[in-house]
Amino acid sequence: MATPYLPRLIRDRVVESLADTPVVCLLGPRQVGKTTLAQRIEPERTYLNLDDPTLMEAAQQDPLGFIESLPERVTLDEAQRAPELLLAIKSVVDRDRSPGRFLLTGSANLLLLPKAQDSLAGRMEVIYLHPLAEQEKRISESNLLAGLLEGRLSPRIVDDTIPLSPTAEIICQGGYPEPNRRPPHRARQWYRQYLNAIIQRDVQDIAAIQDEDGMLRLAELLAYRAASLLNVSTLGKELGMERSTVTKYLSILERLFLVRKLPAWHRNQAKRLIKSPKLHLVDTGLAAALARLTPDQWLAQAERFGALLESHVVEQMMAQASWVDPELRFSHYRDKDQVEVDLVIERGQELWGVEVKRAATVQAKDAAGLARLADQAGKHFQGGMLIYTGRHCVKLKVPGCYAVPIGMLWGEEPGEPISSEVAWQELTSRQQ
Repeated sequence: MATPYLPRLIRDRVVESLADTPVVCLLGPRQVGKTTLAQRIEPERTYLNLDDPTLMEAAQQDPLGFIESLPERVTLDEAQRAPELLLAIKSVVDRDRSPGRFLLTGSANLLLLPKAQDSLAGRMEVIYLHPLAEQEKRISESNLLAGLLEGRLSPRIVDDTIPLSPTAEIICQGGYPEPNRRPPHRARQWYRQYLNAIIQRDVQDIAAIQDEDGMLRLAELLAYRAASLLNVSTLGKELGMERSTVTKYLSILERLFLVRKLPAWHRNQAKRLIKSPKLHLVDTGLAAALARLTPDQWLAQAERFGALLESHVVEQMMAQASWVDPELRFSHYRDKDQVEVDLVIERGQELWGVEVKRAATVQAKDAAGLARLADQAGKHFQGGMLIYTGRHCVKLKVPGCYAVPIGMLWGEEPGEPISSEVAWQELTSRQQ
């Protein structure tokens, strides 16, 4: 029996772009569903996959002839395999700027290719496809990011007999469609083989790397160091690598959409450039498999699961942003006193903070980071969330901030709205 298709919430944005832009490029990691989405949007569109050696050789030998021979509307899958095509696409598009002519997909970041930046500027819109968000898996219309931005959060209390959300299981499951169809032990095996396949094949498309084992060891170390500040020197020492090699390998993992650097926030834009970013693996299923974490270790490996939970929240919020407001900017906050906020969200001058706690209970002191960020941001601070693994949504002492159960990030709507005072009183009395 065929596996049901889960609708991708980015679909409308792709359709909108195809209606007014000559070239639309759908980027994201391999196996997240780019091809399936492209084919479902326009089933009648000609589809060509550059993983096919014959097609790739033809594209490389005569890029302009290859492009000019194509039908009027075409999808070119895995376009990073033949970057020579970009100048040819520019030539064809400049003669006929009809919208939706080319739909490209790529498993490596084409925007980092100088030819792409120069040749398709103003002619191409780039859309990033994340691994499946939990909201998509549940086919839910409830969107926590939109609720935060629109000021729609409200206190809610639920019965303590309701089970806690299966956070550990969801973190280890991840968002790649294929392992989500498999039992957990088979999913872990898929993730490890997936990374091996990418390093053995896709890395060669964007860089000449001989030490495949070194890159695999770096990826595994990053899984163990999820949500930590980037320190290239420390990574190099642990791996026995030169600093320049670690920097190069990190760049490759970023270009393949496996690793994300989350920049530091500072009121002074220029000073952000000299503060350390945080490193996140883009999918926690992959990170958990590489770090050999399983759901039954949720209590024994609390610190490591706490880091993966932070990565999970960051990626879920960014995925939701891709269909709520793709212009949002993301960073993290950390000051000289080691006070932190895991995710800072900006829209123009407006700013929100998101803190993540692995605990199933909250206390007033847990909002210290949000309070510090609110003070630093001043009038631009719009509110925030403390996402935790409990059941109840309650208003915090920091203006505009709420403690929010992780289930709401996934599209769950817990309980009935009640007043802030009653919610906090009920929550604190239950914790005593």
